[in-house]
Amino acid sequence: MSAIDDLPPLREVIREHSLSARKSLGQNFLLDLNLTARIARAADPLQDATVIEVGPGPGGLTRALLALGARRVIAVERDERALAPLEAIARRYPGRLDIVCADAQRFDPRPMLAGERAKIVANLPYNIATQLLIDWLTVEPWPPWYDMMVLMFQREVAERIVAHENEEAYGRLGVLANWRTETKILFDISPSAFVPQPKVTSSVVRLVPRQRPEACDRRALEQVAAAAFGQRRKMLRQSLKSLGLDPARLAAAAQVDPTRRAETIPISGFVAMARELADIRAAKQD
Repeated sequence: MSAIDDLPPLREVIREHSLSARKSLGQNFLLDLNLTARIARAADPLQDATVIEVGPGPGGLTRALLALGARRVIAVERDERALAPLEAIARRYPGRLDIVCADAQRFDPRPMLAGERAKIVANLPYNIATQLLIDWLTVEPWPPWYDMMVLMFQREVAERIVAHENEEAYGRLGVLANWRTETKILFDISPSAFVPQPKVTSSVVRLVPRQRPEACDRRALEQVAAAAFGQRRKMLRQSLKSLGLDPARLAAAAQVDPTRRAETIPISGFVAMARELADIRAAKQD
């Protein structure tokens, strides 16, 4: 019996189903059910909540979410070897676990939600974690179909997500994440907690959607940030040339000197430049 339910310990589950982690799937299994429970509690309140979990593997976090009261968990898993242990969890918690065998990058949960808001809670596969986050941050319309994300990343990626101007990790991801959500690193998890052990520390990050982010065209914001940070050691007057218009005009809209570099510009500055970019393009089309 485990610390959170009467199902077998995860090591037994992995051994019974020959569920060795596959590097090609970005798998690192978290076997400490006390830690999975800590991640689940970070998404409180769970009562009456529907949770989307990506990459449940042997189901440690799945079990914690259900044991701590999640009304419904939709577990998205592409590894068919994990389906049998997940089905055992579904039998233990009848009517509360939906198992979807699919690639999370191609799966849209909204048809299963019937207009209901959900939480996303996951120990994301490392090889697709950043792209999945970007996909969730760029959904339209906004506010999105989820009201919270509690996600595990490599520490380096987590630092990029929460970074603001004048911080070393600040870049395109930080601009996008902090424009649309409130971000916070909650705690770290040592490599020794995983099987196999990754070479880096992991961090759990909470992202809560802003109901009214500063208004601007999201694609224009992504393009400005990509241009500015694509040559991050250069001044804006040089890096923004790739957008095909006068960088000084964009910098003026943000009330910043064009000799500044991208890492010194706050998110509000990028928003102002994105607005100006969208206005210039719209005027050209008239």
